[in-house]
Amino acid sequence: MGVDKATVDWLGVTAVNRVAALAAAAGAMPIFSVGGLPYDLPHVADETPDGGPVGGILAGAAVLRAAGCVRALVLAVDAPTLRLEDLRPLFDSLGAGAVFEGLHLPMVVDLSALPVDARADWPIGRLVDRAGLKRLECTEAARPRIRGANTPSEREALLDRLREQEGA
Repeated sequence: MGVDKATVDWLGVTAVNRVAALAAAAGAMPIFSVGGLPYDLPHVADETPDGGPVGGILAGAAVLRAAGCVRALVLAVDAPTLRLEDLRPLFDSLGAGAVFEGLHLPMVVDLSALPVDARADWPIGRLVDRAGLKRLECTEAARPRIRGANTPSEREALLDRLREQEGA
C-alpha cells in the first residue's frame, strides 16, 4: 500500500485502533502490538524485525505465556473491517486452534500447540501446520473482510462496505 497499514484511516479510526477494539470486544486480554511501532498500545518487540509474521507471533506468545494466558487471538492490522461474528468460528473450534482455509490470519491458537522448535523465519503456513491448527471454511461474503486490504483498491472496496455497515 506504500504506507504503514497500521496508521491508515478507516472512517476516522486508524487500522491498529480498529483491530485493537475488535480484540477487546472479543474479550482478548492483554492486547498489544508486536514489531514495528508501539502506536497507541503496549508494545512487544519482535526479535527479528521485519522478519515476517511468525517472529511476531512467537514474541507475542512469550508475553502471553508470562501473563498466564493459554490461548492467543492473532489479528492482522491490515484487516480492520473484521467483525466479531467473523471470529466466532475460530473461537468455537476445539483443540489446538484454527485459521480460515487459504488465510493464515486471523488465528486462534492454544499456546501449548506452538512447536518448541518454531523459528521466526518460518513461513506462517509451516507454523499453522506444525501447531495442528484446523483450517475452517470461510464464506465468500466474509473473505474480503478477513483477508483485509493489501492494495488501495481492496481498501476502497472495504471502505465502501464499512460506510454502509456504519451508516457513514
